Amino acid sequence: MDLATLTLIAAAAFLMSGTIKGVAGIGLPTAAIAFMTLFLDPRTAIALVLFPMLGSNLWQMFRGGALMRTAQRYWLFAVVLFIGVGGTAFATQGASDRALLAILGIAILIFVALSWQKLIPPLPDKHDRTAQVGFALLAGVIGGMTAAWGPPMAMYLHAKGVDKDEFIRATGFLISIGTLPLVITYVQIGFLSTQLATISLAMLVPTLIGFTAGEMLRRRMSVEAFRNALLILFLFLGLNLIRRAIWYT
Repeated sequence: MDLATLTLIAAAAFLMSGTIKGVAGIGLPTAAIAFMTLFLDPRTAIALVLFPMLGSNLWQMFRGGALMRTAQRYWLFAVVLFIGVGGTAFATQGASDRALLAILGIAILIFVALSWQKLIPPLPDKHDRTAQVGFALLAGVIGGMTAAWGPPMAMYLHAKGVDKDEFIRATGFLISIGTLPLVITYVQIGFLSTQLATISLAMLVPTLIGFTAGEMLRRRMSVEAFRNALLILFLFLGLNLIRRAIWYT
């Protein structure tokens, strides 16, 4: 594929996924990868998503405010996530493209089923530290393989019963932390070339344009509409990834 076509595909993917992230707070890597893997292999798609994911979440984190309070509340999740993502990305560098697509799709569908049926029980404060470690380990494994740790992270935050503003702050902080070891590992093992890194950096522009538009939409949405939009988004993305894993060539 020539450079111009690759850049055009990536720009369309990040404009769309940036808008989704502006509305839902998460979903950028999942949406972007799901779209780009229609044309690109998963490893290339993951490499391209790294800098837009980091930049948009840093933007989301700082604009959300209350950074110190968020860091104090979720520091344990962040530490376990950081270690889990880096370790998993290095250990699974030889995983097949089909396996990457299937794992991501299954994780998304499990999250949707549990959330829609309201099977995620409320999380008592006394179990919060244990839950942070457990969900962060799961997010680290999925994120290290697929760059999309949204489902377990969202499950944890839904169990805590946070409002949508807290959800936005927490996900911005945690995904920013989790992206760093993935960038480092992809550089070390050669999945993030200079050319891909350059394109990925350039994709910050359409990502932030879409993110700003999505934020404007989110302010007009009710809490229930926010929840339903998030679940419908993940349902279609999960089904599409499973389809890609089955028919991947």
